[in-house]
Amino acid sequence: MRCQPHYKRPVYIWLKNKQHCLLCDEPADGQIPICTACETDLPWLGDQCVTCALPLAASLTCGACLQDPPAFEQVAVPWTYSFPMDTLITRFKHNGKWPLGHLLADVLGEFLQHRFEEDLPRPDALLPVPLAPKRLRQRGFNQAAMLAQWLGKSLDLPCEEHSLLRVQDTDAQQTLNAKARKRNLRHAFALSPDAQVKGRHLALVDDVLTTGATAQALARLLMDAGAARVDVYCLARTPKPGDPA
Repeated sequence: MRCQPHYKRPVYIWLKNKQHCLLCDEPADGQIPICTACETDLPWLGDQCVTCALPLAASLTCGACLQDPPAFEQVAVPWTYSFPMDTLITRFKHNGKWPLGHLLADVLGEFLQHRFEEDLPRPDALLPVPLAPKRLRQRGFNQAAMLAQWLGKSLDLPCEEHSLLRVQDTDAQQTLNAKARKRNLRHAFALSPDAQVKGRHLALVDDVLTTGATAQALARLLMDAGAARVDVYCLARTPKPGDPA
């Protein structure tokens, strides 16, 4: 039995008439239910590593990416994982507040569209990070798959939800340090038999990028299978441990 909900139907009615901000309940300024003040106050990511988007004092390549370049080409992410973004993602991910996830996906879509118009190449398809079967049964949905579906619709990109498989249940990544996260993910992922990878530009979609271990494992899998390029799209990026959020 599939635990993933059939979410092609809208989980929130995105009406074209006047809406109210989902964050403060004041009138929204456009079709997306967020007001300008709340959108401005979100923790927008400033200077960052040009590869992994780690928050930095200047837009350069961080030491980790210089020393050991990742398999993915670039991370595109609008926010840092700090208040209120951490609370909004938690409510979407762990409390099933789908309208908040839809809202964040729509704003992420606007951010990515702006990046496409500037310098970021459009991918051929979106691939959500797969969720471990046990966790999928517990949660009832894969938040990355839902984000990818909403993004695909707003950006007119195909979402290939079943190309990546999580073939091993692993310990929760949140409880592990960077080295343990990498060990934890060895042999955790695989490609589906009908996955189309060779020569394509693919973008992984997830909610939060922390150490990048999951993105690295999946990007390496795709590149080894012949992908031309792999990017990563997510809602928020955590700072380096010990750095201020």
